[in-house]
Amino acid sequence: MQDVEVIEDAGTAAAALEPIRARLLGELATPASAAELASRVGLARQKVNYHLKALEARGLVTLAEERRHGGITERVLQASAATYVVSPAVVSASAADPDANADQQSAGYLVALAGRVVREVGALARRAGSSGKRLPTLTIDTRVGFRSAEDRAAFADELTAAVIDLTAKYHHDDGRPHRLVVASHPLPEEKR
Repeated sequence: MQDVEVIEDAGTAAAALEPIRARLLGELATPASAAELASRVGLARQKVNYHLKALEARGLVTLAEERRHGGITERVLQASAATYVVSPAVVSASAADPDANADQQSAGYLVALAGRVVREVGALARRAGSSGKRLPTLTIDTRVGFRSAEDRAAFADELTAAVIDLTAKYHHDDGRPHRLVVASHPLPEEKR
């Protein structure tokens, strides 16, 4: 089971987002048969089996094992990932294309940039997983409180200069290219 799977097509997204199927995916963090799931979620086994087949056809669940009981084979399924993220490209190709938005200071640009990160890292993670390799990533996530817009602007200038210096120091034209994204946004207010 993967940690996170990025869903890249509308049909798979629709299957994962359908309420009964979404609930079954959540239940399948632990492998289970259709009969076991039916008793857990309070639905008829046939109805659960119908939804499991749709999820399996989309690659959202996989066969974990088969149990034999006399002449009957019970299939035990498991979700293909612990969590799922739908790529913004499923809705619109430009949703994950920051180049479609010229204003690099806008929220739209930042959302498109985040969408591109989801799309690219999802594809790379699938490729790494299928080859049994680990995907090299770096993530920095922190909070900073700015007293004023001037402080925020000064911080942005210093960070930009530091990134330019580090990039110049470590960049090699013949090296393997990596994408570095630095983003900042106000934290949303927490709901009480």
